[in-house]
Amino acid sequence: MHNKQLLAIVDDDDSVRVATSRLVRSLGWEVILFDTATAFLNSGCAAEVDCVISDVQMPGITGIEMHRRLTEAGVHVPVIFITAFSVEATRRQAMMNGALSFLSKPVDGAALQACLDRIGKAAPSA
Repeated sequence: MHNKQLLAIVDDDDSVRVATSRLVRSLGWEVILFDTATAFLNSGCAAEVDCVISDVQMPGITGIEMHRRLTEAGVHVPVIFITAFSVEATRRQAMMNGALSFLSKPVDGAALQACLDRIGKAAPSA
């Protein structure tokens, strides 16, 4: 069993997925990567992750739809949305559906860390 919390990053943009992964790992999290919401939903690990960082706009299933499906399946995991297209109506919908946060790309490291801190991540033991 691992002692770090597990976070899933779901983003169709390779460079964003890798950069976000590096940032999150530097904050002490274990990370698994998915290039589509469908891949994440079909992975069987949704109930095992402690947090999801998801793009909003993706081919096929959007991040908002993925979150809705998780909730309907009884999987209540904190979701942080990131987007290059910050539309107020989309942000409002995500937050009303229970998203932890809604951040703009490029992701600000301090803002992301603040979101992850809200989840209650335990400090790494010395």
